[in-house]
Amino acid sequence: MASVAVYLGAAVAEIAGCFAFWAWLRLDRSPAWLVPGMISLAAFAFLLTRIDSGFAGRAYAAYGGVYIASSLAWLWLVEDQTPDRWDIIGGVVCLIGAAVILWGPRPA
Repeated sequence: MASVAVYLGAAVAEIAGCFAFWAWLRLDRSPAWLVPGMISLAAFAFLLTRIDSGFAGRAYAAYGGVYIASSLAWLWLVEDQTPDRWDIIGGVVCLIGAAVILWGPRPA
């Protein structure tokens, strides 16, 4: 379950970092938004290295599902846009895929 917390932390860091760039370029915010954005993106990269996986690609693949679900939560909680049923269905499908990748049985 520690992996779940790390994945969630990584997702928040990545989404916040990317949103800082979005705010600067699309919402006409100050370029000063880029500094915390870059720090947040560096934290995201660091956190993904904390995943207990023998292979980076597997850790990143499982992270994809968590990222998608976290992005939908961001849409709802930060951008005040309620995800529709297709967003929810897609997010659940992605989380199931991430769980299969992360916790599927592997040969020793």
